[in-house]
Amino acid sequence: MKLRQLALATSVAAAGLASALVSTVATAQTKEQFFPVLVYRTGAYAPNGVPWANGKQDYIKMINARDGGINGVKLTFEECETGYATDRGVECYERLKSKPGVALFDPQATGITFALTEKVPNDKVPLITLGYGLSVAQDGMAFKWNFPFMGSYWTGADILVQHIAKGLGGLDKLKGKKIALVYHDSPFGKEPIPLLQERARMHGFELQMLPVTAPGVEQKATWLQVRQSKPDFVMLWGWGVMNSTALKEAQATGYPRDKMYGVWWAGAEPDVKDVGEGAKGYHALALNTSGQQPKVIQDILKHVHGKGQGTGPKDEVGQVLYTRGVIIQMLGVEAVRRAQERFGKGKVMTGEQVRWGLENLALDQKKLDALGFGGVMRPLSTSCSDHMGSTWARVHSWDGSKWNFSSDWYQADEQILKPMIKAGADKYLADKKMTRRTAADCQS
Repeated sequence: MKLRQLALATSVAAAGLASALVSTVATAQTKEQFFPVLVYRTGAYAPNGVPWANGKQDYIKMINARDGGINGVKLTFEECETGYATDRGVECYERLKSKPGVALFDPQATGITFALTEKVPNDKVPLITLGYGLSVAQDGMAFKWNFPFMGSYWTGADILVQHIAKGLGGLDKLKGKKIALVYHDSPFGKEPIPLLQERARMHGFELQMLPVTAPGVEQKATWLQVRQSKPDFVMLWGWGVMNSTALKEAQATGYPRDKMYGVWWAGAEPDVKDVGEGAKGYHALALNTSGQQPKVIQDILKHVHGKGQGTGPKDEVGQVLYTRGVIIQMLGVEAVRRAQERFGKGKVMTGEQVRWGLENLALDQKKLDALGFGGVMRPLSTSCSDHMGSTWARVHSWDGSKWNFSSDWYQADEQILKPMIKAGADKYLADKKMTRRTAADCQS
């Protein structure tokens, strides 16, 4: 009898222990905020995609090492290789979207963003698309789940037109000029066209459109057209190997690099380092600074690379695209932090709660300085109607060995953009048989 009682007691104790272990595991799981990381470390776009992804990962590691997560909530991540392909990006999304504690997705490609935009309203997971994606998604009343932070291809194109005009002596001096758009023949490359067409109509310049077949390693025919048509300026809307190829072809055909202006995805170290002196004078938009001086970069070097836990090489830390990855991840972290302020500090946020956090960011200069981002980027503030938060950019120029800022900050012209964004968003809603958000929805 005693043996039976002892066995029963042992069994109960074991069950209790097992239950406790399950409870402990469950508690641990609930204390983890998950960030899926879509990447392309292979293929033609890898030189540009790798530092972007490494910056995001290192920031996550730094927040865990320096701060212990967000109010005690540890940050986790998992990579998924897309190769910059839309179908693979969708597969990654479908595989990772149901992970416990998923916060948001950064698709890292405009084509993938287009595909996921239709999925996220049902899944209630937000998309961060910093400096890319759908330009009309700035309208938060139409695109509840999309956040094209810091600029779109419409704001970028608008600023380039402003900058070129300033160099000529005013917008009126654009009349009769020819601007060639050498663009990646994809949703990404086509996105700025409506804005440029509108500016061409307003100011009387000719817009020549020259698509380049992805990935852009063959451009001889394109630059033969440039040589024949002799545009006053070339806008380069490229990504990956396309950018360095364009600069090499411009050099070979004798087109002046100081008449070339790239989008911010054509203005990083991988785009020019192989061309070197041959790219001297080339200009590109910049959303952020580079270098290892900022405090946030120093913190990453100390808490991550200093402990041998860096995702990539140490000399990559602080480069243009690496820093942009850091910014993207910071915005995601601060959205979670903002959401916790409303829904419960120290708790794991749902995708819907993180979406609210993304929509209610208030990163003024004081806040950016405190986060270690002083001098890295412009202040950013979002709302229900404005999911971009900032439309400022600068121009930097390549001197043969490094990037140097060559302009002050420009802001995209809202008088031009707002009507276009409203019309584009309304058309999207009509096509999808959707309606605008209500004021009440903005409070949810």
